[in-house]
Amino acid sequence: MALIKFGGGIVGMAGKIGGTVYARNRYGQYARSWANPVNPRSDRQTAIRGIIGALGDLWGQTLSDDQRASWENYAGNVDMKNRLGETIQLSGFNHFCRSNAVRIHAGLETVLDAPAIQALAEHDTAFAIEATAGSLNVEVAFDEGKDWANEAGAAMLVHFSALTNGNIQFYGGSYRYAGKILGDDTTPPTSPATITYPGPTPQAGQKIFAKARIVRADGRVSEFFRTSGLVS
Repeated sequence: MALIKFGGGIVGMAGKIGGTVYARNRYGQYARSWANPVNPRSDRQTAIRGIIGALGDLWGQTLSDDQRASWENYAGNVDMKNRLGETIQLSGFNHFCRSNAVRIHAGLETVLDAPAIQALAEHDTAFAIEATAGSLNVEVAFDEGKDWANEAGAAMLVHFSALTNGNIQFYGGSYRYAGKILGDDTTPPTSPATITYPGPTPQAGQKIFAKARIVRADGRVSEFFRTSGLVS
């Protein structure tokens, strides 16, 4: 389903209508033909659906009324953005799933209580990657001084794109979760960390796009932040 924003005419559109997908990047609005995924029931998709189903059971059968109310309160105080960049509020259940689906997928503990801090986790503006031809090891730089890096139960979750031509400036394809950098209040991680690229071995001149988000021990999750790097 597409989201459409009307002004003097149509001023914004995001989503699919018929066989066309509408979206926006830093260069403005664009449209492209929609392609049905080759394998719409991949192992990864099946796993995520299983996680969401399990979280639904947890919400309905395990959380107390007070815990559910605390997630609703958190949801009411945290602004989110839709695909048109408009401010929206999610439900408490949405935030419970948003916070915990990524934690479970990354092998972190489930958080039942809503965050006491009424905000999303912060971005890491030092996020950068460096890849070397012939190696699957990608160096991921981050700000060691950020609170998440010095917190047990927190992490940076890193996702990589498919390999692209080096002259590509914008990547609109899918990303694959590649690994995490764990925070620690005793022995914090040092930058750069090494994350294994989950695909073919990169070659010189290719480019990798990366996105990451921060998950805090209290359940707060940042929006995605992005970078890219040429393979040297």
